[in-house]
Amino acid sequence: MSSFWSIWITVLTLIVIAGCVLLLRACSKNNTGIDEGKSMGHSFDGIEEINNPLPKWWSYMFYITVVFGLAYLALYPGLGNYKGLLGWTSSNQGIGTEQGIKAESEQAIEAAKASGMLVQYDREVASADAKFGPIFAAYANTPLEELVKNPDALKVGGRLFLQNCSQCHGSDARGSTGFPNLTDADWLYGGDLNTIKTTLLNGRNGMMPPKGGLPITDGELSGLVEYVVSLSGRPHKAELAAQGQASWMKGCFACHGMDGKGNQLIGAPNLTDDIWLYGGSRGAIDQSIVLGRHGVMPAWKDILGEDKVHVIAAYVYSLSNK
Repeated sequence: MSSFWSIWITVLTLIVIAGCVLLLRACSKNNTGIDEGKSMGHSFDGIEEINNPLPKWWSYMFYITVVFGLAYLALYPGLGNYKGLLGWTSSNQGIGTEQGIKAESEQAIEAAKASGMLVQYDREVASADAKFGPIFAAYANTPLEELVKNPDALKVGGRLFLQNCSQCHGSDARGSTGFPNLTDADWLYGGDLNTIKTTLLNGRNGMMPPKGGLPITDGELSGLVEYVVSLSGRPHKAELAAQGQASWMKGCFACHGMDGKGNQLIGAPNLTDDIWLYGGSRGAIDQSIVLGRHGVMPAWKDILGEDKVHVIAAYVYSLSNK
């Protein structure tokens, strides 16, 4: 925050607090010219207004609130760039190094401890690790084949999934355009337990270059699209698809296979099952060919740690293997 805005916020905050105190003092004085306890000279619906002062307990509570507010602003961050007397902060972001991976966060935690800062987030994480760490360690020592049969472990994996994976794959894990459905047993890189865990730990980087990096002309696109449509058994124009097969043989088969069933070793999708990551309409297929696709899933090894990934892998596997 710039110095100008820091000063602006500080001054404005203090003015508002001072204004509240002045208003309270003004309301505590009898400036009406009418003795306390006497009628103010008007009534409504049978209710007469009496010139009574503010209750002392109410005034005292208000003053206590003001004192509490000033003490809070002195001890904790709240007035612009002022850090507070306690050195408290909600998180370790911006301390020592930019945040991004677990190792950098741990460095920031140590830097905060060395400088005597009270980082609320770090203390909560440490408390959670002390409480739940042994549970995750026990799960991590259980083979995945056994873990998928543990209802409690799957519940934990489901919560972790909602917290970390649902933003892309959806809370029901059915994905959306560009994000795989994890419930249909259709896998780009394989759906066995160990492969799922490897995917979670190390992430995936799927890349199809525009036109597959092949010498496919614009005039050949409509035929190639029709041929791709035919691979999934959908109604198609046979003559146009036959023309597109020649374009396919320029090199598309190298990734997707001669039969179009894909290759899980490189994440090339199966084009024969009518399941589409980016859409299966002719327009969507044309766009995929012309522009290419680049799908990235981050590696969770350094974010969540292997113990938690182990539990999530069991949960993800259970979604398509009831």
